[in-house]
Amino acid sequence: MENGLILEVKNLTKYFPVTSGFIRQKKVAEVKAVDGVSFSIKKGETLGLVGESGCGKTTLGKCVLQLYRPTSGEVLYRGTDLCRLSEKELKPFRSKIQVIFQDPYDSLNPRFTASDIIGEPLRIHGMKQDKKYHEMIREMLDTVGLAPYMADRYPHEFSGGQRQRLGIARALVLRPDFIVCDEPISALDVSIQAQIINLLVDLQDKFGISYLFISHDLSVVRHISDRVAIMYLGKMMELADCDEFYQTPLHPYTQALLSAVPLPDPAIEAKRSMLILKGEVPSPLNPPRGCVFHPRCPRVFADCRHIMPVLAEYRPGHSVACLLYPSSYPPSNNNG
Repeated sequence: MENGLILEVKNLTKYFPVTSGFIRQKKVAEVKAVDGVSFSIKKGETLGLVGESGCGKTTLGKCVLQLYRPTSGEVLYRGTDLCRLSEKELKPFRSKIQVIFQDPYDSLNPRFTASDIIGEPLRIHGMKQDKKYHEMIREMLDTVGLAPYMADRYPHEFSGGQRQRLGIARALVLRPDFIVCDEPISALDVSIQAQIINLLVDLQDKFGISYLFISHDLSVVRHISDRVAIMYLGKMMELADCDEFYQTPLHPYTQALLSAVPLPDPAIEAKRSMLILKGEVPSPLNPPRGCVFHPRCPRVFADCRHIMPVLAEYRPGHSVACLLYPSSYPPSNNNG
């Protein structure tokens, strides 16, 4: 792909139908989990995807992986639209696009040994259980910081952090160049989280992997990401380079999120004020007209209630979907 892009997502939507009736089910509504999201990721880059629970970030990750088939839009991996491929046609791409799941307790088969868990992707893709197979498993254990003698242990014999290392080894064994990290540290103790983040950074430097790093923790995202994207109610609200994002946030929602992140300097923390949002997140079954954030926005004005902003570049490398910035007005409503 052009400019070193490894993944490009264009106007992706995922709607889940809501049905009524016991025998003859009828569609009565739909949940707009992901609604017109676009972004791209370069080789060796990490895009941090942040949002509240229920905003659609995990659904977006599963659509990228084709675990959920999108309702519409494109997911271009090295120029190939994965959405147009059958399950059989997708199989060769599975070795290059992997996932690290959120919960290391539920994502590992308790009946498998560590060797079985790491080797499963190899077996699925037709590798024989020969000398090279076992060498690769031992190498992966060492790569993620586990001793090779642990290969015959079962998941219950590992700690939480070690289990997540197993999950990372499983994702890495096929040498993918793109990994979706679905909140990979949220189920771990704080003392272990930094170790896993540092491991992911080291692996990226060593193998040139690209990450879509899904999280709700802006402090963690700042440490690992090259760029940061914010989602709210199925839509992308802001996308910027990491330093630009944290220094000059544009969207009121982003500003509210960042105001809630504790600062390490007590003097600065004591002086700043937190931006408290009113109300609750609306239901994706019935999202608001216009800007989906307008019922809670402290800077709302008349146009926000009936014009839906588009994600547009406001300054180089910094895009925002907010009518406070003229570039976000749709072309038909552009008032100059």
